Amino acid sequence: MMSNPADTVFALSSAHGRAAIAVIRMTGSAVPDALRRLAGRVPEPRYAALMNLNDPDTGTLLDQALVLYFNAPNSETGEDIAEFQVHGGRAVIEAVLKTLSSVPGCRPAEPGEFAHRAFINGKVDLTAVEGLADLIDAETEAQRQQAVAAAAGHNARLYDTWRMRLIECQALVESAIDFSDEADVSDSAVAVADQGAEVLLKEMSRHLDGAIRGEIVRTGYRVVIAGPPNAGKSTVLNALARRDAAIVSAEAGTTRDAIEVHLDLDGLPVIVTDTAGIRKTMDAVEQEGVRRTFERARTADLVIWLIAPDAGAPVPPDLVAGTADLLTLYNKTDLAPIGADQAIAEADLGISAISGKGLDALARTIGDRARFRLGESQDLVPITARQSFHLTKAAEGLERYLSNPDLDIELRAEELRISADALGRLSGRIGAEDVLDQIFARFCIGK
Repeated sequence: MMSNPADTVFALSSAHGRAAIAVIRMTGSAVPDALRRLAGRVPEPRYAALMNLNDPDTGTLLDQALVLYFNAPNSETGEDIAEFQVHGGRAVIEAVLKTLSSVPGCRPAEPGEFAHRAFINGKVDLTAVEGLADLIDAETEAQRQQAVAAAAGHNARLYDTWRMRLIECQALVESAIDFSDEADVSDSAVAVADQGAEVLLKEMSRHLDGAIRGEIVRTGYRVVIAGPPNAGKSTVLNALARRDAAIVSAEAGTTRDAIEVHLDLDGLPVIVTDTAGIRKTMDAVEQEGVRRTFERARTADLVIWLIAPDAGAPVPPDLVAGTADLLTLYNKTDLAPIGADQAIAEADLGISAISGKGLDALARTIGDRARFRLGESQDLVPITARQSFHLTKAAEGLERYLSNPDLDIELRAEELRISADALGRLSGRIGAEDVLDQIFARFCIGK
């Protein structure tokens, strides 16, 4: 999607459906003309005005609306912007949109076109755009906090500062090349550049260490409930979700595929997955379900191994992999036979999903494990895989520069250029056309 800046675009920016108020926005050079056609005049910039909106062809009153006008370049997109706060009836919205489409030079906006124009006009960089997209999608407090920091430009300012410091190192190395016949001047310039590059690499590496934390906040802390058939995995999932998300049956092997629910545990996004019971079986479908259980468990942040009085089994040695954590859970404590106290005590927690006993403790434990994984740091972190990729490229260039002090100075200078180029791509100052469509397509129409 590469919008034509000559077009003036408009869209419903509030949610579809019946509501008290609906917000229609437009941006572009034809905004003043559209205001004069519909409202009779252009209101004073940045002041709300209650105005009648009329069909310019018939003079028919469309609605009485609150109208705001922001003149270029002092607007979100850097262009003239109008906002119509109309009554939220479907007929009103359609009438206003239809009338706007009749204004010469105006057309409906594509997804993300407002944010795209803000980027093109230098109002935001790509990291802020990605933060804005995440802010729209945010469902928990942790996601909101991380996204709002990026959308406000905090990440961008950090990356711009790093890029300027890297360019200073480049300038020093370039001067060493220019004055290579004066050894004292050349060596001194390279020494200062080396020192600056070393400090910068440490800062980047520490920042990249938070990439996993940023990804967990953004996409969710993944919990997989695994165990033998009939341990009560689906019942535990339903109890945590507080709804019937999974089918519960006394028949073993009822769950054949992974079932996910999304939870908000004290502001943290948590995705809990119910999986097929692990056992040897000749049923081809159930075998596939067991395979998927192992697959999900190996990519989880936390694996809950569930057992019960009538469904006990040791944890399979290859179930938990990588950095995943393990929590053993004894379910159906209300049905535990005499003498089961030792088995319950050996588990991390004992619960009864049917009666609800221990479920609050389970939810707290999952939240505690998630917070421990995320850590207490409030530092900025990369929030997308794209950001992590370019930051890694920049850090690798600095590492090659510092680890090869005896290399020709021209080749070392090239490593600094590669690093600076990666930071430029991070913010969109270089090579932005390669990723624009992918980023802005995430937005809804009207943003």
